[in-house]
Amino acid sequence: MTHAQLEVLLQRLTDLLAEALRAEPLDLRVGHKVADELVAAHIVSAEALGRTVEVIQLRLVRDLDLVADDIEDRMARLLGAVATGYARALRDRTLDEQESIRRAAMTARAEAEQALRASEARFRHQATHDPLTDLPNRTLFAERLAAAVDASAGSGRRVGLCFLDLDRFKRVNDSFGHQIGDRALVAAARRLRRAVEPHLVARLGGDAFVVLVERSTGTGDVVAVAEAALAALSEPVVVDGHDVTVTASVGIVERRVAGTSPDDLMRAAGSTLHWAKSAGGAGWALYDAERDGREQARQELCAAIPAGLERGEFFLDYQPLTSLHDGSLLGVEALVRWRHPRLGVLRPDKFIGLAEETGLIVPLGGWVLAEACREAVGWTSTSGEPPYVSVNLAVRQVRRPGLVQEVRALLRRTGLPPNRLQLEITESTMMTTSEEPVRALRALADLGIRIAIDDFGTGYSNLAYLRDLPVTELKVAGEFVRGLRTPEARADERILASLVSLAHALDLTVTAEGVETGGQAERLRAIGCDAGQGWHFGRPASPDHILARIR
Repeated sequence: MTHAQLEVLLQRLTDLLAEALRAEPLDLRVGHKVADELVAAHIVSAEALGRTVEVIQLRLVRDLDLVADDIEDRMARLLGAVATGYARALRDRTLDEQESIRRAAMTARAEAEQALRASEARFRHQATHDPLTDLPNRTLFAERLAAAVDASAGSGRRVGLCFLDLDRFKRVNDSFGHQIGDRALVAAARRLRRAVEPHLVARLGGDAFVVLVERSTGTGDVVAVAEAALAALSEPVVVDGHDVTVTASVGIVERRVAGTSPDDLMRAAGSTLHWAKSAGGAGWALYDAERDGREQARQELCAAIPAGLERGEFFLDYQPLTSLHDGSLLGVEALVRWRHPRLGVLRPDKFIGLAEETGLIVPLGGWVLAEACREAVGWTSTSGEPPYVSVNLAVRQVRRPGLVQEVRALLRRTGLPPNRLQLEITESTMMTTSEEPVRALRALADLGIRIAIDDFGTGYSNLAYLRDLPVTELKVAGEFVRGLRTPEARADERILASLVSLAHALDLTVTAEGVETGGQAERLRAIGCDAGQGWHFGRPASPDHILARIR
């Protein structure tokens, strides 16, 4: 309180004491009241009571000019009441403060415990649920799936999964922005949850969801869930006035719980989802154990390619490219083989496609090119020019920066003359808007390297485009040659004759692939084809066999 307020209080208490001293009988409760008010006003320092007694004893009687026989006795009794009341008030105040502190501590502890429980609960809306869609997340789904498998392991029950992924959802984000994309995702999640109830639907991340059918009675149950999910997503979602259309692909797995595991189920569902997407999306695919086994074997084979290169498991055979005019050996095509430690010798059709899909064709193709140049440089002929070696280049190799420098360095390192190297490319390799592949081929041709178009006739067959390429040879696909086995096959013969005529008009030589009989060779010679390749002229053979033939 202010000084003025303090004076008012003390004046009032003084008046109370003065009245008590004059009053009959003496009311000691006034002393208690004065003491209570002093303590209530926080006048509780060590000097407060002593100063109060001093003022009352020395000043009050004199100022009031009180004269009575018992005034000293009355004063002593009143001061005792003040002192007693002061001590009691201080005690009660201390006890009240202690109780208040205790209650405050209890309240704070209770509030802290409640906040901790709330925080733990929030940590659990964060650890087990997706913050965007509020669906169960991968963690909770994994727990539920594991519990379903464990609980039903010996009961003969079945379980099903629908692994769902929105098709091309990135386009939604790219077209409308991530904010609208997120809202569309939330709307899709809400529809999914309603459509598949009471089954658990979880968001695994991105635009991927999964539905757990815990007690399936067969494939039909899970297919019905998948179709309900697809139907729920078929209508456009309206977000901020935008019609956002999404479709989905679903991979379905349904099987007995016995003998399976959560990881097996999820892996199988993921593979099946990939099949559904490969089929164009907006539909479902059902798990096929045989197909899955084949694909797993392919993936294992693909994963073994780098180690196979390091261990020297790959080797080259060579197939002759023979002149149809005089039967001389013009060149040989390098064909890669894989001496697999478990599967035996594998032909290119078993692993080249895998290597191209995964990008491993770049190191594998680089090894083939280097090995072919290294072996060919040692081929010498007692008469005439030694044969050139022809090597296939994959699309990734041709479009890869640094191809020209790589080939130039390889020729320099091995000492193979550029005119004894032929690089085979497919028509589709050149069908690109980029100028880099064409520029690279021109630079290779300027070095003196031969450029051939392989399997001509099976792709675009754009002769007008071919006119502008630095190509020296066309290799006609074996599909056309196969028809020359019978005399009646005039259509294939006319097609081949036209191709040969057009190629010669462009100053290109023509090699026919897949020549298996003398009759085919004769008819090709008659229409002016320059060279042939096939079993009739020789099967793929080792470098030693080729060297023996050259000599």
